Amino acid sequence: MSLAIDRLSQAGRWRRRAVAEKSVLALGLLALSLMLPPWPGAALVLAAAWSLALAFARIPWRDWLGLNAAPLGFVLTGAVTLLVDLGPGGAHLAADGGARALALVLRAAAASSCLLLLAATTPTPDLVQGMRRLGLPAEIAEIMLLTWRFLFLLLEAASAIRHAQEARLGWFGPRRQVRSLGLLIARLLPRAMDSARRLEVGLAARGFDGALPMLSTARPASRRDLALVLGGQTVLAGVSLWLS
Repeated sequence: MSLAIDRLSQAGRWRRRAVAEKSVLALGLLALSLMLPPWPGAALVLAAAWSLALAFARIPWRDWLGLNAAPLGFVLTGAVTLLVDLGPGGAHLAADGGARALALVLRAAAASSCLLLLAATTPTPDLVQGMRRLGLPAEIAEIMLLTWRFLFLLLEAASAIRHAQEARLGWFGPRRQVRSLGLLIARLLPRAMDSARRLEVGLAARGFDGALPMLSTARPASRRDLALVLGGQTVLAGVSLWLS
């Protein structure tokens, strides 16, 4: 999932848009999904987030569905506990007819879609750079970037081990697959730690002073675009309160 998000954010249509514009849009919708009534407020926010992702940001629908599959599956699993009541007579539909379960699904789905919209349109270095401008300490920014880089080191090490095992028919048959998976997990962390150590040594050899320089191709925020975003969110909130 992390590879898909990074690929989409780096190559997406909104790559060059200002971080402030995308943050105000996504986080503003997130706030509305938590503050407005689940119906129709969260439902309108959910529709807006999906429309922005598919129609305006032009995220491929297969990728967008893949990103939403895991959080939606988790939400639906949790909603079952509110949909069904257990009593002496066994399991039966909740007394409220599933209203609480529907409210949970709408609110949680809307909130996760807003966060995924921001993650799928804004590269991690741009997000960290934006937080640095808001006063995030350099040490925390460095840890965030190194953790982000470490995820790719883990994936790279796992891919190399997997390819080596496949070349030796290590994944041929169920028993070999289980054994190879155990060996992969056992060897993954030492190799990833070794790669991280070599990265640290390389940075130190180049005079790394504790601040990772980052280049961003995003343009400055536009007041007109920010006003449009805030105006649209105000209209959405007004329509939701009028319909509720």
